[in-house]
Amino acid sequence: MKLDIQRTYNFNAGPSALPLSVLEKAQAELVNFRGTGMSVMELSHRSAAYEEVHNLVKSRLKELLSIPDDYEILFLQGGASLQFSMIPMNFLQSGKKASYVMTGSWSEKAFKEAKLFGEVYQAASTKEDKYRTIPKLSDLIFDQSDAYLHITSSNTIYGTQWKVFPDTENVPLIADMSSDILSRPIDVSKFALIYAGAQKNLGPSGVTVVIIRKELLEQANTNIPTMLKYSTHVNNNSLYNTPPTFGIYMLGEVLGWVQEQGGIQEIAKRNEEKAKLIYDVIDQSNGFYIGHADTDSRSLMNITFNLQSEELEKKFLSEAKKEGFVGVNGHRSIGGCRASTYNAVPYEACKSFSEFMVQFQKHNG
Repeated sequence: MKLDIQRTYNFNAGPSALPLSVLEKAQAELVNFRGTGMSVMELSHRSAAYEEVHNLVKSRLKELLSIPDDYEILFLQGGASLQFSMIPMNFLQSGKKASYVMTGSWSEKAFKEAKLFGEVYQAASTKEDKYRTIPKLSDLIFDQSDAYLHITSSNTIYGTQWKVFPDTENVPLIADMSSDILSRPIDVSKFALIYAGAQKNLGPSGVTVVIIRKELLEQANTNIPTMLKYSTHVNNNSLYNTPPTFGIYMLGEVLGWVQEQGGIQEIAKRNEEKAKLIYDVIDQSNGFYIGHADTDSRSLMNITFNLQSEELEKKFLSEAKKEGFVGVNGHRSIGGCRASTYNAVPYEACKSFSEFMVQFQKHNG
């Protein structure tokens, strides 16, 4: 079964699938946004029409994630990668250390950037096991005097995901949630700062969402460039300079779509059902498909696996592409295969891919 020729089975890791209804609404509003006679891309970011959009996005995100009142919501640029630098610039004070849990490539990049600004160390690492697992909470070693503890909640490249978050007591917990924000309920109050690039579960590329506890802001360094201070953006409602207005508008429409689906609880249920379709094929393949992540650390967003030989993987990927499955190549750094089953990837796409996997094994096993 194939989708309409104009739509494909999109398993890209990011930028990734967006809800079709959101794209259609954006298309309908593209030229004349709600009677303004302009596209939303043409609106002044200081206009009342855009301000309404901007504030609606904040209120929807606050409602969906049950964000407490003592948090600020920011829409920034530079991707999650800029946050790797902004976080230590703002919060790694002189005389303090920051701890990082190493679970994949993105935590490695965050750690590398932080070393440029102060003293950092690894609270735990699963690199020796090729990042197949998330560390046990009892294996985390950090100090209560640390400036913060940083984790990556879901690892796009290796296909692992934190199931339970650490209780860091007095240490601010900071999380890169680019791969799984909005995919399941979380207790925001456990975190001092959450950041996420939009291009996986929230919207198009170009927007970075930051959710930050006001108390943490009070501890921030001040002798840093204006644009790299979180306080600059908090004090100006993320409008200090021209924000990515169209991306923020699209983010708001995706949030509206999540609300229409029944909220995060319903989305989480669907995500479990979608991932199970593919993981079941892997588990029942008698080793034909080899899952990368340990079972108890598997991500519901990024399903990573290998076949028994590189030659067989190439054939699998080639035939998958012919059948209309896009983006199932593993990350260029590790190879293999990966299906990213973000919120907007429909159940039907995952079902069709699992059926393709079964048929491929039948013909090549």
